[in-house]
Amino acid sequence: MTKRLISTILLSFGLLLGSASAWAEGPELPSAGNNLRDQASLQRGAHLFFNYCVGCHSLKYMRYSRIAQDLNLSEKDLNFTGANLGDPVAMRMSDGVAEMAFGKVPPDLSLEVGAKGTDWVYAYLDSFYLDPKTRTGWNNVLFPNVAMPFPLSALQGEQRAVMKPGTGDVEKLELAHPGTMTPVQYQQAMRDLVNFLDYASEPAVMQRRRYGLWVILFLALFTFLAWLLKKEYWKDVD
Repeated sequence: MTKRLISTILLSFGLLLGSASAWAEGPELPSAGNNLRDQASLQRGAHLFFNYCVGCHSLKYMRYSRIAQDLNLSEKDLNFTGANLGDPVAMRMSDGVAEMAFGKVPPDLSLEVGAKGTDWVYAYLDSFYLDPKTRTGWNNVLFPNVAMPFPLSALQGEQRAVMKPGTGDVEKLELAHPGTMTPVQYQQAMRDLVNFLDYASEPAVMQRRRYGLWVILFLALFTFLAWLLKKEYWKDVD
């Protein structure tokens, strides 16, 4: 009875996690393929964020000092705003100017990857296309009528949408004007950026993984010693 109850609980928990993952990332999304152990990728992603994203987006749960320490970066690599190294990462634009420019204040990105999944954010960054009907001149396949302009167009270039005949749906995106990166280079850059945002959503994950290994080794050793103690204690009992 107990085994059956435990199995039911574990199965329900697994189904819940699976449903949450499917909702967040969807079955059709390309894999971001990020790796939090790749510090070079995290450093490149940090440079991309602080060069292209921090003007409109904050990381209010992260401090410059924590990022510098975790990723082995200097203050010069990160801080272009004149803030103190111990300050949280704030966007350069004021809320009032942002609301006037975009119609809403851009969201903080501290927990964005944690909420939507790495694959979703990666696909989103690859899905912008020119749309003269929108306020900013840009649209996004994954997030229709998005208020955000495309700050990475200089890297990727400008994509145009090819519509499905007889529908208003986007069939595919074509590169109309190339940017400074090739498509392969841009995809790798977006993997780096998503990798950094994944780290920012839970910076303690790397420490936890390191500690987790030692905890598992300790538990294994403790179990072995407990088994030896039990064997010694009961050896004279029939």
